[in-house]
Amino acid sequence: MQITIEKARELMQKYLKDKNNQIHSRESEVVLRALAKELGENEENWGIAGLLHDLDWEQTSENFSQHGIKAITILKEEGCDLAEDIAHAISAHNEEFTAVKRESRLDYALAAGESITGLIYAYALMRPEKLEGMQANSLNKKFKDKKFAEKVSREYISDIEKIGLEKLKFFEIAIRAMQEISTEIGL
Repeated sequence: MQITIEKARELMQKYLKDKNNQIHSRESEVVLRALAKELGENEENWGIAGLLHDLDWEQTSENFSQHGIKAITILKEEGCDLAEDIAHAISAHNEEFTAVKRESRLDYALAAGESITGLIYAYALMRPEKLEGMQANSLNKKFKDKKFAEKVSREYISDIEKIGLEKLKFFEIAIRAMQEISTEIGL
């Protein structure tokens, strides 16, 4: 049976004990859902990919070559039937370390979507109004400042253009998605 979003949420909470990791996964879920809606893709599947992409983070953070790969192993051990496109995207979102290459729209969307959440979150923390009223143009200025949230991959974020979405439009979509859960994520 195909994994449901309910089961994905249950597993995320089981394997990610750190609240910040849970928040990041939830942010990634809503950004991926919003991207799927914009691009006419399967919102449920893309949301599941966003939610589960870091399922193994607390087990692999010291061994990046396994990050994403171990998540698929965990899901199989849990008896979850994961669609091939979701499994590939999770494995490929960390391609520089796993050598699993991003190929599909979902692959690029997941890597870009989970990366943009870090930039948005960092920017929101420095704003008195947090996410409220955040604009894509202002976020773009932070994106261009390589010293701001320097661990966030600008390359992965820019790769959103490989699936035909302009960066500023992507920023708008991601900001709006995170605004919808601002109370839940404390912003």
